[in-house]
Amino acid sequence: MKLGFIGLGRMGSNMVLNLQDKKHTVIAYNRSPAKLKPVVRKGAKGVATYSELISKLKRPRIVWLMVTSAAVDSVLREVVPLLNRGDIVIDGGNSYFKHSIRRYHKLKKKGLKFLDVGTSGGMGGARHGACMMIGGDKDAFKKTEKLYRDMCVKNGYGYMGKTGAGHFV
Repeated sequence: MKLGFIGLGRMGSNMVLNLQDKKHTVIAYNRSPAKLKPVVRKGAKGVATYSELISKLKRPRIVWLMVTSAAVDSVLREVVPLLNRGDIVIDGGNSYFKHSIRRYHKLKKKGLKFLDVGTSGGMGGARHGACMMIGGDKDAFKKTEKLYRDMCVKNGYGYMGKTGAGHFV
């Protein structure tokens, strides 16, 4: 599967490496370009802008955000105008569930799918097998389920229900 990945902090960079181990194609962006180097050396395709990231993905696009909860809205303000109806946005960070519900409704008006994914297991889990709780659009979950299956320990992920449920759990 091919996806865009925004945010290469300790969790994000380990998740990208995990995805690459499972033969996923990752287009990676980080506001600090130096953080791209380790994942690019391992096979990710690094980009310098959100626009470049989106242009390298086929529709429907999958864009995974792994940024601090305080940064999600500002990233979405820049990324959402570049997306098209049917594209999927995943917030894998530690967002407050009510913020996820608000974001879902805002993106739904634009025809975008949104998933909130609680990620557990720390850096070691991010790299070698996490646990993930997914909330949001059921169809988007089904389209992206292989990502969770590949990034998690055996039986380590689940669809929790409507938007907000992933971050609530």
